[in-house]
Amino acid sequence: MITARRASAAPSGRRTTITAPPPLQNGDRLTATEFLRRYSAMPEVKKAELINGIVYMASPVRAKQHGIPDGIMQVWLGTYAAHTPGLLVAANSTVRFDADNIPQPDALLMIERGGQARIGKDGYVHGAPELVVEIAASSAALDLHDKLDAYRRAGVREYIVWLPVEKECRWFVLEDDNFIQLRPDRHHLLRSQTFPGLTLDVQALVSENVAAVLAALNKTLGKAAHRAFVAELAKRG
Repeated sequence: MITARRASAAPSGRRTTITAPPPLQNGDRLTATEFLRRYSAMPEVKKAELINGIVYMASPVRAKQHGIPDGIMQVWLGTYAAHTPGLLVAANSTVRFDADNIPQPDALLMIERGGQARIGKDGYVHGAPELVVEIAASSAALDLHDKLDAYRRAGVREYIVWLPVEKECRWFVLEDDNFIQLRPDRHHLLRSQTFPGLTLDVQALVSENVAAVLAALNKTLGKAAHRAFVAELAKRG
């Protein structure tokens, strides 16, 4: 356990001991403020989340089950953002929703100006990004249960969960305060309802065929709907 960090002189001349906060533990029940205080004091911890007031800490990350799929998602979203000025894409960034929920999604896409979320003075994302992505170990994972509910209540407009082991990708959109799962068309394509031109070839994704994923995306970039969206974002900035 972490103990006292340093001692400092009090006005009376006495030395006072400043102790570090207790370390985060899986299952801790904390407020958002206390969670961030403890998390900030543990730079060796790369991923911890507060969901419905409960702390969840990630296990070591396997390349095949998580690292490689995560990288593919970053390339896909990054390519779209590169062709759509006015958006921000971020990987593994802490997001402050409320007093009980501070997730750290694998990827997010948000409108930089006039969107639902913003980058706060503390460097964290505040509010609900328009789109969030998680790489899940299985359909029984937190991502498709408590975390899905937290994202829904926060107002995330689109939520993608990729399950590499099960070779499945689920894309949810927020309708009337509920997440509705999109179904691929006959060409195995899913299309964002928030970000025109953001198209995903699900079959290529679950096969980890990056070239095919980007080829499907490139076919819709620069089309009329995407150009109109780019023009709209330009007016905001």
